[in-house]
Amino acid sequence: MSFELNGVEIEDTFAEGFSMWGSRIIITAKNKKWANIAATTMTGFATSVIACDCEASVEREIPPEETPDGRPGTAVMIFGFSKNKLATPMLNRIGQCVLTCPTTAIFNGIPEEEADAMLDIGASLRFFGDGYQVKMRMGDGWLGRQRFWRIPVMEGEFLAEAKFGAIRAVAGGNFLVMGATEDATLEASERAIEAIHTVPGVATPFPGGLCRSGSKVGSRYTFLKASTNTPFCPAIKRTFPDSQVPDGVNCVIEVVLNGLDEESVKRAMAEGIRAAIEVPGVLRITAVNFGGKLGKFQIGLKDALGVE
Repeated sequence: MSFELNGVEIEDTFAEGFSMWGSRIIITAKNKKWANIAATTMTGFATSVIACDCEASVEREIPPEETPDGRPGTAVMIFGFSKNKLATPMLNRIGQCVLTCPTTAIFNGIPEEEADAMLDIGASLRFFGDGYQVKMRMGDGWLGRQRFWRIPVMEGEFLAEAKFGAIRAVAGGNFLVMGATEDATLEASERAIEAIHTVPGVATPFPGGLCRSGSKVGSRYTFLKASTNTPFCPAIKRTFPDSQVPDGVNCVIEVVLNGLDEESVKRAMAEGIRAAIEVPGVLRITAVNFGGKLGKFQIGLKDALGVE
């Protein structure tokens, strides 16, 4: 079953999302350049928990008037399967990629009243100060003050908020852009990512938000837990017996997104799909699922788009 939107066929199916823990880190620096360098470095090699220690990406740039210290900032989102599997890569990546980056500071991006747990990230980083770290409070009112650590470094001091909020989040939101040509499919997918990032609290962990090598669970090789999603590979559509690539489609790109809640993921998927189908040459939109066996969230394309 399918329906049409803007002349593009959209399969009446669902993206299968699953539960993860997520956190949001605000990195500030002397200027936008260094905030973005720290954020980009920190989120490297964090596309999928299939083979990475976490999933992470830049959410958006934050202007100085919205950051805690009045400097240019970049928000990073990071996801793991449990609190511990989230805290460990957060600590490692901040320590290796943000602490080392000139002029940076880090702030919690999920307020304690919204968080399901608070992680002692800054409190753990403080030991790098080798006993010369200094505890401080900032904010209005004793109970409303956040705790920070000032850690001496050769360039000056690294300011780190003591605790970072973590929340039960949603990963695995997705849709496939299927186009007649590589150019059309790539342009549509790029437009989808731009639209997705207008929705707060959403991250797209693959390179530029896009995955050319979408995967399925399992493989004919027992040592692999995932392999190429053969039903959606145009190069083998004539030889693979259960191909789901329609005639005329010669390129497929998967858009994958995580979010702090299901509603944000649903809204972002809708924004992305609506942007993608504006590009001539896009022939079909569908989503990847595993019959509800992988995750508890079933995000229907028709529901997300508000189509009756």
